[in-house]
Amino acid sequence: QVQLVESGGGLVQAGGSLRLSCAASGRTLSYSNSGWFRQAPGKEREFVAAMTSSTSTYYADSVKGRFIISRDNAKNTVHLQMNSLKPEDTAVYYCVTDLKVVGGIGVPTSWTAWGQGTQVTVSS
Repeated sequence: QVQLVESGGGLVQAGGSLRLSCAASGRTLSYSNSGWFRQAPGKEREFVAAMTSSTSTYYADSVKGRFIISRDNAKNTVHLQMNSLKPEDTAVYYCVTDLKVVGGIGVPTSWTAWGQGTQVTVSS
């Protein structure tokens, strides 16, 4: 059974940075696709970034150039470095793995393993 545990969320001023981490157990992330989604209050869950097992990366247009997804194979952990944060980045951020729908990387229902989420709040 896969377990994903996120950490690194918090409160930051606009323009600041945060680094989220997602530690996995029960699944070797280097053999899997993994990624991040987020959900703001009153909004649908949206795709943020993903990395394939072959280390190809994908980003939502809203975060491209500001966020970087990476993976530490030794620690079986995926990271999301978030720079130049904006108030509209405020959301609960979720780590995902186990992509079941090829081509559905940006669709929440394509992923079957989710972490519990970590809150990111960006103040203006």
